[in-house]
Amino acid sequence: MFNGANTGFMLLAASLVMLMTPGLAFFYGGLVGRSNTLTIMIQSFASLGITTILWWAIGYSLCFNGGANGIYGNFHLAFLRHVGVHTMYTPSGIPLTVLIAYQMMFAIITPALITGAFTNRVTFKAYLLFLVVWQIAVYYPFVHMFWGNGLLAHWGARDFAGGIVVHASAGWAALASVLYVGKRKFADAPHNIPFIALGTGLLWFGWYGFNAGSELKVDDITATAFLNTDIAASFAAITWLFVEWRYAKKPHFVGLLTGAVAGLATITPAAGYVPIYASVVIGIAAGVVCYYAIQLKNHFRWDDALDVWGVHGMGGLLGIVLLGVFAGTAINPAGAQGLVHGSATFLFKQLAAGAGCSVYAFLFTYVMLRVIDLVTPVRVGAEAEEGLDASMHGENAYALGV
Repeated sequence: MFNGANTGFMLLAASLVMLMTPGLAFFYGGLVGRSNTLTIMIQSFASLGITTILWWAIGYSLCFNGGANGIYGNFHLAFLRHVGVHTMYTPSGIPLTVLIAYQMMFAIITPALITGAFTNRVTFKAYLLFLVVWQIAVYYPFVHMFWGNGLLAHWGARDFAGGIVVHASAGWAALASVLYVGKRKFADAPHNIPFIALGTGLLWFGWYGFNAGSELKVDDITATAFLNTDIAASFAAITWLFVEWRYAKKPHFVGLLTGAVAGLATITPAAGYVPIYASVVIGIAAGVVCYYAIQLKNHFRWDDALDVWGVHGMGGLLGIVLLGVFAGTAINPAGAQGLVHGSATFLFKQLAAGAGCSVYAFLFTYVMLRVIDLVTPVRVGAEAEEGLDASMHGENAYALGV
């Protein structure tokens, strides 16, 4: 039966998640140098177009149709055959087209997250190949295994809105990309902190659709996920601010903004499965763990330019583990009993799923880049790295002399 309230809410949630990708473009665009702004931003906007085409062609069908207890779905709904205007997603009483659109927005932003790691170093042709192949071989099976009635869901692992499916997969793929592509010849610094703030605001706003919308209907779990999202982001932002202040001797705005994103990434897998007090702990843990993950990255001199691994890779993985600690079926009957309820079994499943999926995303991405390099060069020439906007795209973000 059609449910108008759920349909309206999910259309709004899909719109919010779509807005996150332009938000990411501004967030990353401010973090890079002036002469590489458009290069990083076009990578996010290109995903809006290409991922939509891929999702329409095969993505939704491979992720959500058939393949019970498997790794992939099937091609029955390829090109959205057999999907009519009156086809319903019965658990929520919404048109299936609304679910297709909502999940498509997740597919759009996930590979775009990775681009912050290899900024200034990858050719656009190689990125477009990366965008298509990575989704088919990494994102689609992860979606199906967790959200498409697949293998890991049947086993008992849980991921409410994308701790593994989105953040850990992108973060660990980002680290593989950094290790394969190597360091920048010309390291730049954030050139536009207001852009970073604008991007963070859009991401934070969109994240309510990302997490609360993942209940796929309007109920008490939706409201809990919404509040958990905001609390975790706020605690992580302030925790990061004070931890960094201790070392830098000054409160850094970029640190506060980065901490907020870390908190949002970390609460994502747990938002609809844990009580409100847990979001406080998760937010504080995100601010501390993700901050020190970046210090570890700096110690090893991994040139993850915009800290994708530290924020998303470690944040998503941390959230999956803490879900195994705080989950309770009293909050969400579709979840599980975590460690605080005396059960270590679910925590073990979360650890195994998180580690296994992260390792796969890392290894596949590294091998994939080697193969793409045989088709077209992955890394740009050293002479172009100082300013890719003009050399690669023939455009500039700022007028000369301004």
